[in-house]
Amino acid sequence: MFFTDRDDAGRRLAVALRAYASQNPVVLGLPRGGVPVAFHVARALGAPLDVIVVRKLGVPYQRELAFGAIGEGGVRVISDDIVRRGRLREEDLRAVERAEEAELVRQARRFREGRPRRELRGRTAIVVDDGIATGATAAAACAVVRAQGASRVVMAAPVAPPDAVARVGAAADEVVCLDTPRAFSAVGQWYEDFSQTSDEEVIALLTEAAKAPPAPSAAPTPDPEDVETETEIEIETGQGPLHLAGTLTLPPTPPAVVVFAHGSGSSRLSPRNRSVAAALNRAGLGTLLFDLLTPAEETDRANVFAIDTLAERLTRATDWLRTRTSAPLGYFGASTGAAAALRAAAAPGADLVAVVSRGGRPDLAGPALASVRAPTLLIVGGADPTVLALNRDAQQALRCENHLAVIPGATHLFEEPGALTEVSILTTSWFLTHVPR
Repeated sequence: MFFTDRDDAGRRLAVALRAYASQNPVVLGLPRGGVPVAFHVARALGAPLDVIVVRKLGVPYQRELAFGAIGEGGVRVISDDIVRRGRLREEDLRAVERAEEAELVRQARRFREGRPRRELRGRTAIVVDDGIATGATAAAACAVVRAQGASRVVMAAPVAPPDAVARVGAAADEVVCLDTPRAFSAVGQWYEDFSQTSDEEVIALLTEAAKAPPAPSAAPTPDPEDVETETEIEIETGQGPLHLAGTLTLPPTPPAVVVFAHGSGSSRLSPRNRSVAAALNRAGLGTLLFDLLTPAEETDRANVFAIDTLAERLTRATDWLRTRTSAPLGYFGASTGAAAALRAAAAPGADLVAVVSRGGRPDLAGPALASVRAPTLLIVGGADPTVLALNRDAQQALRCENHLAVIPGATHLFEEPGALTEVSILTTSWFLTHVPR
């Protein structure tokens, strides 16, 4: 997953954090680069924005090794183990602390321009950075925030390697990260524009956020149950009209509607696809889940792999949907349904904003892959080697904008803790990034 800049990363991260809006959180940006990201998160959640100024305390003879951290309000977090193993003297500790405390006070005063620090006692604190490299600074920030009285600490970042997420996870109650690539060398490699954030930009964003009482940047999304309707989709086939059962969820003004193509005998009632659809609905997107096969057809396993037939029905269902909404459309395909989605997306006049495949078989789309024009995201479990290899081959055949996201430790059905949540985050972010602005 790549980000245009910190503003883009902040908007996309806000989608993944939207569920926290009801917890009356305080959003804390790590200066400097974390503040532009945190600004968009705070605005989307209707939450106050502040900086979390933290200074790591480095061992005098090995500065990159931190023996603790300090924060505002006299908060001091010390690793007794490192102090003991490093045989650090009390006078050495005090000297390092004095130097770092002076810089901490200077930064806090400069960034806030006289405004008081936000009270965290009893609140949910969401600590935001533009990325996590080693996790040392993020873990220190979480420890300081907890010491300042936060009842729940959430660390959020657009991108981080898996080992850093694990390190921060020991200090936070929850870590929310949009992408966790293993091939990670620096945060900046995942941004098109990673220019340095200045003190002046940090000050301006904090000042703007403090001008008025926080309010969500968009009206709350209606409860999906209020707009969900069971429907019957009538499509024309060579043998005459065919009626397929579906579930259509349409918010009042969705930025896009995502059509789900199920595979391998799964139906519109699949708990995994319904979970992803619910996440899209919470983000304001519409969804159509429908059965590509009739109950009688599902009894013949060969029909599951009849990609041409499935793609044709998906195209006809898309035409039906266009008569009911003017919103842009996208496809979400699972297993063999992903091949049908990509085959349909390759057709002339498909006009889709994006396509997402979850544990799919895009290889079954064959030569049509080269004709797909919609930005395509392939999501695969890291513990699903056969399907991962097939997706890597299919990615090579794609000529459109595309990305392969591998969820570490996830198997084919994404049943591992947090795996399906990661699928929902990646899917929601991909569609929201590519809908017309």
